[in-house]
Amino acid sequence: MTLEEAIRTAIEYETRVHAAYKDAQEQAHDEVGRRVFGTLAREEAGHIAYLRRRLAEWKESGRLTDEDLETAVPPVAQIEAHTEKLGEKLVERSPIGKDEIRLLEKALKVEQETSDFYRRMVGELDGQGRDLFARFLEIEEGHGTIVQAEIDAANGHGFWFDIPEFRLG
Repeated sequence: MTLEEAIRTAIEYETRVHAAYKDAQEQAHDEVGRRVFGTLAREEAGHIAYLRRRLAEWKESGRLTDEDLETAVPPVAQIEAHTEKLGEKLVERSPIGKDEIRLLEKALKVEQETSDFYRRMVGELDGQGRDLFARFLEIEEGHGTIVQAEIDAANGHGFWFDIPEFRLG
């Protein structure tokens, strides 16, 4: 796959992830859930815009300049360290219903599919392409970890968690 094809495909993946979060934000009954989904939807919209800029740059010049890709989500190791203390740090105790769990599971599925694509691109591409997708892989794995932690919190505690160290929104 060429870098241009990879970026176009990444835009498609990010668009699906964004749609899943936007849909979840609109369907969530809980304010904390809407906030979590809304933050992730905005982040995915930023990814789409970023990738579109990279694609335009690649088509115009045949190269990519360094442009930081920011994220509201901390690294996976930091998320995992805090989720281990979940029972001690539940701040807002809003119940998660079955509908929200279903939305979280849908979001996790598209995050995993997107991460799988990025992982494949890191293995297939070199140079700028590998670097571009390695950063996306890191961020999307963080999103997946957050979503999985929310699912685990719902199944284990029945509540949304909103840990100050990585509050979303």
